[in-house]
Amino acid sequence: MPKLADHLTIGQVAQRSGVPHTALRFYEDRGLISSERTAGNQRRYPRSVLRRIAFIRAAQRVGLTLEQIGEALSTLPRDHAPTKTDWARLSRSWQDELDARIDALRRLRDQLTSCVGCGCLSMRTCALNNPDDRIATLGPGAPGLKPKSEGGL
Repeated sequence: MPKLADHLTIGQVAQRSGVPHTALRFYEDRGLISSERTAGNQRRYPRSVLRRIAFIRAAQRVGLTLEQIGEALSTLPRDHAPTKTDWARLSRSWQDELDARIDALRRLRDQLTSCVGCGCLSMRTCALNNPDDRIATLGPGAPGLKPKSEGGL
């Protein structure tokens, strides 16, 4: 079996990860991934970048922001692929955040018909009834559907 290259071109990373080269440059600009430059100023990515990209994509799918993802990635080694222990530590750190999102989605699912169905958010039958606009102090949107950690009811 031939030895795998230690570094990959941007085209190889795009092909292997399924992420467009424009997104790779964006991730690099945001400090989520890094590359080295050749004498001809071409990007070369360490092979371990493929795991970082897979992690970024998975974290985005569960709704984490790029800022949250960047904070997490900053705790991982840059010179080699993260270990199973590294990933386990990160997943534990997001447990509360993900639980809050799951709770918010369940409440949205359970209240969606009565809330969006009525269209006014102020009828007596509305689960998010707001007489005299007393909930306005909680900010924009529907506070009854926001997680408590974000100022919801």
